[in-house]
Amino acid sequence: MKRRVLAFNYVLKGADGQILDASDEGEPLAFLEGAGQIIPKLEEQIKDMLAGEKKTVQLAAVDAYGVPDSKMKMDVPKAELAHLTLELGSFLQLNLGEQMKVVRVAEISDTTVILDGNHPLAGMDLTFDVEMAAVREATGEELQHGHAHGVHGHGHHH
Repeated sequence: MKRRVLAFNYVLKGADGQILDASDEGEPLAFLEGAGQIIPKLEEQIKDMLAGEKKTVQLAAVDAYGVPDSKMKMDVPKAELAHLTLELGSFLQLNLGEQMKVVRVAEISDTTVILDGNHPLAGMDLTFDVEMAAVREATGEELQHGHAHGVHGHGHHH
């Protein structure tokens, strides 16, 4: 079976109906089928949609960004982060040798800072209002690169 590229517009809402994220007007999110670029359960729910079709997908936290993991929290001596401006709830990029890790400043005390590496939406039930914008076969280049090159398949790498 040929792999496809699907492009969809979405509005993401939390359990309370508050809008958490949305695709930009006229810029649907394109993804290569089966490449793990979007939440697997979301892909499962929308992969059979046709262009122009709309659907609301509700995902429990465990099927979305998972449940917060206490092991993802670190206590760091405040002195080690003295060169940074720390604000509660702000995000920091930590360079951990091989990889960059984005962490949220969860607590600040006089001597330590608690950094939380869980996804900001971990532990939240999510609702996606999806409108499929386009469905097409993936190009050879996309298959080779393992991701979609935009809605029409000729986006460029910057």
